[in-house]
Amino acid sequence: MTGAGPSMGQAGAYGGLERVPTGIAGLDEILGGGLFRGGVYIVQGTPGSGKTIFGNQACYTHAGASPAYEDMGASPAYEDRGASPATCDPGAAPEHRALYVTLLAESHARMLGHIAPLGFFRPDLIPDRITYLSAFRTLQDEGLAGLLTLLRRETAHREASLVVLDGLVAAEETAASTLEFKTFIHELQTQAAATGATALLLTSASAGADLVAAEHTMVDGLIVLSSRLAGWRAEREIEVRKFRGGGFLRGRHAFRITDDGVRVFPRIEARLRVPSRRDPVEGPALTTGLPPLDAMLGGGLPHASTTLVGGPAGIGKTTLGLQFLGADPEAPGLLCGFYESEAALLAKARALALPVAGLIERGRVGVMWQPATEGLIDEVCDDLLRDIRNRGVRRVFIDGLDAMSRIAGDQDRIVRIFAALTAELRALGVTAMYTRETDLRGTFVDAPSDSGSLRQTSSVAENVVLMRSCALRSGRHRLIAVAKVRDARIDPRLRVFDIRPGGLAIDDGPDRAEAILADRDAPSRGGE
Repeated sequence: MTGAGPSMGQAGAYGGLERVPTGIAGLDEILGGGLFRGGVYIVQGTPGSGKTIFGNQACYTHAGASPAYEDMGASPAYEDRGASPATCDPGAAPEHRALYVTLLAESHARMLGHIAPLGFFRPDLIPDRITYLSAFRTLQDEGLAGLLTLLRRETAHREASLVVLDGLVAAEETAASTLEFKTFIHELQTQAAATGATALLLTSASAGADLVAAEHTMVDGLIVLSSRLAGWRAEREIEVRKFRGGGFLRGRHAFRITDDGVRVFPRIEARLRVPSRRDPVEGPALTTGLPPLDAMLGGGLPHASTTLVGGPAGIGKTTLGLQFLGADPEAPGLLCGFYESEAALLAKARALALPVAGLIERGRVGVMWQPATEGLIDEVCDDLLRDIRNRGVRRVFIDGLDAMSRIAGDQDRIVRIFAALTAELRALGVTAMYTRETDLRGTFVDAPSDSGSLRQTSSVAENVVLMRSCALRSGRHRLIAVAKVRDARIDPRLRVFDIRPGGLAIDDGPDRAEAILADRDAPSRGGE
């Protein structure tokens, strides 16, 4: 099966075989729960793509999850379930052991030195739960037949439930023919099926090489790691090209090698192609914290809706968003900013005497700051949604849709990302507000590439509020208008507003705006 997405509730395949989680954050979600017990999987990538870290992390998380080992007090897993180590039966489930076999000349001491700083590394698991074995000499002296014998013997002797063979390319180069190498892969599958041990075969590929080989058709899955340049920036990507027995998230997904190891970020528009729950469309309108704006909106913001606020730099978009977050002290809020740090935002809120300042200080409103210099859009969305779910957030203000678009890299993705994120926020019962830059007249400015990356975002947003600047003689006036609101009768007439202590002060009616515009247009009829 290669369906549109994984079946997370699937117990297994091949007659009900169980899943074997990789322990790599995000990858198991792409796979629909992990690998299958007794399956053989190729992990292929260019040098430096992270294959060795990938294989080691799978071993340590697999061995560290052993019920018997947790019973010794090495893991809090039983405490999380309300049981104490003394009451846990070590025989309730088989112990998890891993065997890491290398076919390359690099010493194990050097490899362990490289992975030791990573968070998943646990020297206490060696050698009882994780065994390192070099088969380089066996391959040289006895060929593929000798390697198969060694793997069969050591897997049985160590009672390994996960086997990693690092350096499959060396085995391929040793084979006298393609048929001999295919026979070797077939024998590996036979061994895995007989022992129930899951096997990961790590192998290299040249940059730009065609990743299609005869062995790919024989194994149960193919996972490809790669690194590509996006302008001056390098980005790591992972793709599951084949996965027998279950659906998975197709296409490329970003990943990082962090201090804790490999972390994968499933592509947000694929992960959220269907919202996680039914939309809570019913609910009372929410105040923006500005009664005149609520009146223009037809009574406030519709429950669990998304509002796009457009305006030029410095017009007051961030101030409006801060007032929105502080309008309901009982509703947990979250500010995701790309331009100003938490300290700068807090200073702004204090300077304007906004209620949100106290909410930020008390942790009622969280601040997530992602500098617009460099980042991964899927990581930003993943962190955002995790914070929303963990804290029960009900109001979200994302300050900088343009910055999100730049971080996305692939400009064509931003509308799909925005649509998926909007649908998920609505499903979570979150009322959201975004900002986006316009010119002084309030016209949205697209990306310089003219790719249309942001051209459709206003159609995705359910509510649109526009802010603009109007010059009259030596003065410049701020104007605000409501362009649309979901299922509400709006007042679209312009209002003048000022920024004072307490935030935006919006006129109750359009009289002053009409007078300014009439006075401006009278001499020239030509505009600003």
